Amino acid sequence: MINIALYKHEMKGSIKLLIIFGTIITMYVSIIINMYNPEMMKTLDGFIEVMPELMASVGMKANATNLLGFMISYLYGFILLIFPMLFCILRGNALIAKYVDKGSMVSLVAAPVKRHIIAFTQMKVLISGILLLVFYSTIVELVCTRIGFPEKLDIIALLILNGGLLCLHLFIGGICFLSSCIFSDTKYSVAFGAGIPIFMYVLQMLANVGGSAEKVKYFTFFTLFNPDGIIVGESSAIVGIFTLFVGAIILYILGIIVFERKDLYI
Repeated sequence: MINIALYKHEMKGSIKLLIIFGTIITMYVSIIINMYNPEMMKTLDGFIEVMPELMASVGMKANATNLLGFMISYLYGFILLIFPMLFCILRGNALIAKYVDKGSMVSLVAAPVKRHIIAFTQMKVLISGILLLVFYSTIVELVCTRIGFPEKLDIIALLILNGGLLCLHLFIGGICFLSSCIFSDTKYSVAFGAGIPIFMYVLQMLANVGGSAEKVKYFTFFTLFNPDGIIVGESSAIVGIFTLFVGAIILYILGIIVFERKDLYI
């Protein structure tokens, strides 16, 4: 169902980005987790009290009662959302639209490989990168908490939480992939593939601040990812994860269909 040679070639193209974002995530995760001590938590809570709206906009909350709650507050509102999202945007555009825009798609479609196989292979490359990034983030979290705070982390809850995080980024990847399949010009592919997730995140930041702006949470898919609800097993949070997963499947299927039927004018 996939072209192995193309898959290997594109995965090599993902390595540099994976290393860059993996390094950034490693740095932030290790620093944040090592801040889990009474003195540092008091300092961080002080920042939140001084700049409540700014800190709330990126999901940071004071008075965490346990290690996982602390990680959710300082990692799952910005760090583990933004960097995997940037990976999705950069790779999603490069896998389809960039080939068409540069005219090099002709070498792919001229080969004895059907269009849907090319699209499916590129989709697998994007999904593989997302899986690796989320999996790596999980390993870093487990290692850092094991070294610094053994027996203080609910590992099962963390794995479920990161399963939800994976569904969110698969959905974002689906938006980027579909945009790349629809548009033959990279400026439009990036405009929609990057513009939609970034705009939705800005809406989520506004919703996090609260007050009258809280209503905008109904207009962004980031609301479907509710870390606090996931770890306590809220039904609405589980439904949100499922919705993101199903939405991701639909977006990838639409992308393949669009690419298979579009006029590449090459």
